[in-house]
Amino acid sequence: MSNNKDMIKDLYAKFAAGDVPGAMANFHEEIEWTEAEGSPEAGTYIGPQSVIENIFAKIGEEWASYRVEPHTFVAEGDMVIALGEYSGTRKDTEKSFTAPFAHAWTLKNGKVTKFFQYTDTVLIQAVLN
Repeated sequence: MSNNKDMIKDLYAKFAAGDVPGAMANFHEEIEWTEAEGSPEAGTYIGPQSVIENIFAKIGEEWASYRVEPHTFVAEGDMVIALGEYSGTRKDTEKSFTAPFAHAWTLKNGKVTKFFQYTDTVLIQAVLN
């Protein structure tokens, strides 16, 4: 990749295409991944395997048509901010939601070292029950 912003854009494209291994190829072995408090997957997870087990596997099990659609990217130094929208339908309740997000990505030497999620968890909580 030519720069951090392009790498993060490519990461989202790979996730959207179902290429999780390809998307995670640029994750540092000790990546710190933080999901917002109030979200079903809330917490901080260390390492790619922990992210797969605690985030992506759960999303696949619990959500139908789950989408992450970034529309704006802002880069400054080692940080890339992605703004976009989540949407999906909860399998157990069959309720749908749409919520805005901001993702803060930190990179070092071409590897993602940190991810931090900001989103409106009230909108997500509304479909859980």
